[in-house]
Amino acid sequence: MAVITTALAVLGSLLFTPFLMILLCIIFLASIGKSIGVRRLYIKLLLIIFEYGRANIETEQKKIRPNESVDEEEEEALIKSTSNVQELQQDAVENNSAALANGLHPNEKTNGIRSHPSSNNLINRDNNLILVPEPPKNGEIPVGEVANDDAKSNSGDEKYDFQLSNCFDFIRAGMEAIIEDQVTSRFEAEELKNWNLMTRTNRHYEFISWKLTVIWVCGFCIRYFFLFPLRVLICFIGVMWLTLCTALVGYFNDGPFKKWLNGHISMMCFGILSAALSSVITYHNKENIPLNGICVANHTSPIDVLVLMCDNCYSLIGQRHGGFLGVLQRALARASPHIWFERSEVKDRHAVAARLKDHVSKPTNPPILIFPEGTCINNTSVMQFKKGSFEVGSVIYPVAIKYDPRFGDAFWNSNKYSMMQYLYMMMTSWAIVCEVWYLPPMTQKEGETAIDFANRVKSVIATQGGLVDLVWDGQLKRSKPKKEWRERQQEEFSRRLKVE
Repeated sequence: MAVITTALAVLGSLLFTPFLMILLCIIFLASIGKSIGVRRLYIKLLLIIFEYGRANIETEQKKIRPNESVDEEEEEALIKSTSNVQELQQDAVENNSAALANGLHPNEKTNGIRSHPSSNNLINRDNNLILVPEPPKNGEIPVGEVANDDAKSNSGDEKYDFQLSNCFDFIRAGMEAIIEDQVTSRFEAEELKNWNLMTRTNRHYEFISWKLTVIWVCGFCIRYFFLFPLRVLICFIGVMWLTLCTALVGYFNDGPFKKWLNGHISMMCFGILSAALSSVITYHNKENIPLNGICVANHTSPIDVLVLMCDNCYSLIGQRHGGFLGVLQRALARASPHIWFERSEVKDRHAVAARLKDHVSKPTNPPILIFPEGTCINNTSVMQFKKGSFEVGSVIYPVAIKYDPRFGDAFWNSNKYSMMQYLYMMMTSWAIVCEVWYLPPMTQKEGETAIDFANRVKSVIATQGGLVDLVWDGQLKRSKPKKEWRERQQEEFSRRLKVE
């Protein structure tokens, strides 16, 4: 026992100095916003290892099933089905482009119901093939409802006969809901095409070959025994430094100097916190970076705030929290104007709108950052934007954020994990890699409603980020569908079955 204790003490003394030097170097570079490219080199190395792992898995699977082959008929059927899917996808892209060219939301064209040129009735994950909560527009005949010319009366009134095909769209929508519906799948971790050497994403490959086992064990040791303690220390130092600096800034009087000082200190502190996640962030179109007004972005996790605050200073709006988030909220509130609400106040839309208008009316205030979805989505899609921030009448600065899930799933499933559990998962992931696009500012058009404006901004963010544009409310993550939506579907179904 004494020998083991002595060996550990010697090993600790030898590793302490290099560990401390690495820690100080990371903090210093993050505080001045500089990088020597180590993290990007680390990401490239991980991609090489992941590709080697993929090739190794495929080789081992061929050894396990060497006699499996696809006959000619199966191969022809596979090629045919693939071509049909490609036709459907191409048709969907053309329809979306035409809808956008006409100033419409892609889903507004046929209420989510489209006829297929192919005779194969495939379950397609395309968003244009689902039934959306809005009823069809006036004068629009849904797919499957065919006019019967023989049943027309002399007065010109049209009558419709029931067709069995009228049920097909609803049958398909029901089958999709059973297999994988478009809503609940957005609140689960994004599925990876290749294994990223973490058992939280797949537990079938770590022992498939001795080479992959060695790589997995080495990666486990690096993540949990080197990166994790290093990141915890950096996070602790970053939070303490943020609390101290914002407290000092709070003693200055409001004015240009305080705004300038707060902006630099904010980016410095959040740069240190981003180093705690080994984050690699790429910013595009920085000429569109918001300077005032309202900045809206798609929402994946609380890390979204950190990602954007590393490049600009924002005011935040949201509900008051306790615990770790509460510490950060109180620290930020000392140095700059933020809007925090109690749980009871959040439901008061008029109070929220009044405080928001008051904030954007002052040009000296930083731009306010808002996530209109109201909840975290798994970075595969953008869901319904709440109209509150689009009723203020201010300039809207859209921002699209897209994370790379291969290095770590940034999505926070708040129904499943607490904040501390989520931070633990992020700090034991490989890294947080994401891209940010600053989009040109947008204003509400004459005669455009707040809902239409919100949908237009949402569509732009989804297109730039390569995300699926969905009409569903993200609050379905926590609550059942609204009664009006169910009634609309019932009315639509009964109308289509009605025989006059």
